[in-house]
Amino acid sequence: MIRLLAVADSDSYLKWAAGLLDATPRDWVTELAVVRTPIAPSAAQIAAAVSGTRTRALPPVLPARQLRRAAERFRPDVVLLACTGPVVDALAAETPAGLRPRPVLVSGLPGISVPATEKAWLFRSGCDLFVVHSGREVAEFSGIGTRLGGGGEVALARLPYLDLLSREPGAGGTGGVRDRVVFATQAKVPRRREERERILLALAELGRARPDLDVVVKLRARDDERQTHNERHHYERLWTALEAEGRVPAGAVRFAAGPMHEHLSHAAGFVTVSSTAALEAIAANVPLLVLSDFGVSAEMINLVFEGSGCLGTLDDLAKADFRVPAEEWCRANYFHDPSAGDWTGRVAALVAAARAGTLEPARSLLDGPEHAAARRRARLRLEVPPRMLRYGYRAKRRMRRYLKAL
Repeated sequence: MIRLLAVADSDSYLKWAAGLLDATPRDWVTELAVVRTPIAPSAAQIAAAVSGTRTRALPPVLPARQLRRAAERFRPDVVLLACTGPVVDALAAETPAGLRPRPVLVSGLPGISVPATEKAWLFRSGCDLFVVHSGREVAEFSGIGTRLGGGGEVALARLPYLDLLSREPGAGGTGGVRDRVVFATQAKVPRRREERERILLALAELGRARPDLDVVVKLRARDDERQTHNERHHYERLWTALEAEGRVPAGAVRFAAGPMHEHLSHAAGFVTVSSTAALEAIAANVPLLVLSDFGVSAEMINLVFEGSGCLGTLDDLAKADFRVPAEEWCRANYFHDPSAGDWTGRVAALVAAARAGTLEPARSLLDGPEHAAARRRARLRLEVPPRMLRYGYRAKRRMRRYLKAL
């Protein structure tokens, strides 16, 4: 039996962790918690993130100190650090302390990770296993690891979201009519306000041309909620401004949150600029568009869709011209046979080595003094209540006193 504690710090990482736990063997004992940081998800986001998984109770949101005590009580063989890079680095440096045998540290990325980046590897180089989701990602991150050193093994898993809805027509739905077009937002891209307005205008045009379709902007977070990445120009706020200027008709587009798989169960079409939800749409057999108007590049996080047959334009969106991906592309990108995944087997082998006392800890590339200040800043996010962080530089002394008292 293996005991696994998963820790998440944001909505996207929580969704990934909950889904990954579903893929563990039935005899593993698992627990899931959210560590409190300024980007911790709201109660509604937590409920949406674990929807459709085996997680029965909503995971608690715990301060770092309580999380350490929970780990001491649970005595995990494995700790899955499903967190943003700086938080993974800080937790990996502190989590093993006081736990014997030392738990295996696992981390990974919650979505599309093409091209692989050195930054992602550096922050997770203190972990024994790095989980990614395609053969291409395994090869690219293994190459980075060989070049930079540090870190542990790279393992393959199937993206957990892909199994919530099968690719059979109508599977995962409620038997109702598929009359919804779902636009999945992405916090980071496109960056410019005008570009986002162009998307909303195209969605409004689709709503006018096709009154039989329910055009939905699927939000990762409401305007007053936090998410993994800051969103400078929130789509709902932009729509309100466009309505006030008379550039779009009221009610032409609907905004909604909630689990993506529930929206896809009613979808006739799906569109995004760059979102892992595009893979969920493919798994749900929903025709889609990945918008290329703003470029296809690493910066736009959509490079992986080259050759998929799904790239299209805002003009295609306005005409509801959705696409079906090429089977060859699917096999090469994320839709490998589940039997090819090796992450649970690698975890079990690492646990056996830890129990035998032969597991050498992964060498973090951020352990040097030149990285100490960055690690302290990450620890502030974990140890200082978010309401204190909001006061910024004026609260430095208060923060120092708070940390001294810990």
